[in-house]
Amino acid sequence: MIKNTFCTLDGVGEKSEKRLWRDGVLTWKDFTDSRQIAGISPDRKLLYDAMLMRDEEELQAGNASYFNCRIKRRDHWRLFDFFREDVVCLDIETNGFQPHYGGVVTVVGLYDGYDYKTLIRGENLSAESLTRELSRYKCLITFFGASFDVPFILKSFSGVRFEIPHFDLCFAAKRLGLEGGLKRLEQSLGIMREDAVVGLDGYDAVKLWEAYRRGSREALDLLITYNREDTVNLMHIASVFYDRLRQSTGIEEYLSSGVA
Repeated sequence: MIKNTFCTLDGVGEKSEKRLWRDGVLTWKDFTDSRQIAGISPDRKLLYDAMLMRDEEELQAGNASYFNCRIKRRDHWRLFDFFREDVVCLDIETNGFQPHYGGVVTVVGLYDGYDYKTLIRGENLSAESLTRELSRYKCLITFFGASFDVPFILKSFSGVRFEIPHFDLCFAAKRLGLEGGLKRLEQSLGIMREDAVVGLDGYDAVKLWEAYRRGSREALDLLITYNREDTVNLMHIASVFYDRLRQSTGIEEYLSSGVA
C-alpha cells in the first residue's frame, strides 16, 4: 500500500489521491514516469517527482525511521505490509499506578511473528535491554499504545526512543467502525485465548504482580501467559486490519479495473 500512497505530498489529500488512482496513477512509478499529471503544474510535478524518488530510495534501503515523520501517524498502517518481516508487537503490564504516582512497568511483552520475549522488572527489564530489543525492528504494533504503553515507557525509562512507524490497532479499529477493547475485538475475529487466562483483565494483571512480589512464581507465570496472549494476538489483528484499511481506501477497485 505504501507505493500507492500520495497523501504524503504537500497539497495532496485522500480525495486528490483517489483522483490520481482514477486517472491511472496508481504507484509512485506511474507518477514519476508520467510527463504530466492533470491538475498539477510542471514545476510542482518536478518537486513531487523528487520527493517520490527519495521515498523510493529510502523504502528500498529499508529506512523505516524516515517514514516515521514522512507519513501522518494515522497512515502508518500503510507501511505494515512492506515491513511485515520486521514488525514487533508490544504490550506492557504495570503495577496499576501512573509513573508520577509510583507507577512502574512490570512486564514488557514483545512478539515479532515468530518469537515472544518477556522483559520482567527486577530480572531483565531495563532501558538498555528495551532499547536493544526495539532496535531490531522497523515497525511497532500496539493496541492503544500511542496513548498508554509508549508514553508510560518513555516516562519510566530514560533514553528509550520510539522512532519507527507505529500501527496502533485501537485507532485503526475506530476508523473501521469497530468498538470495544482488545478482548472484544479478539472475540469478534474468532481469536481464542488459553483457558488459564480467559476472563482476566488489566486489574487481574496488577494483582498477579502483587502476588508474585509476595513470593508466588506461579502468579508470575500466569501474568506472563496473560501478557503473551495480549501481545501475540496483536499480529493477527494487525494483518486483518491492514487488509480492511487497504480495502477501505478503494485502491483495490482501481487495481482490479486495470485503469493503469
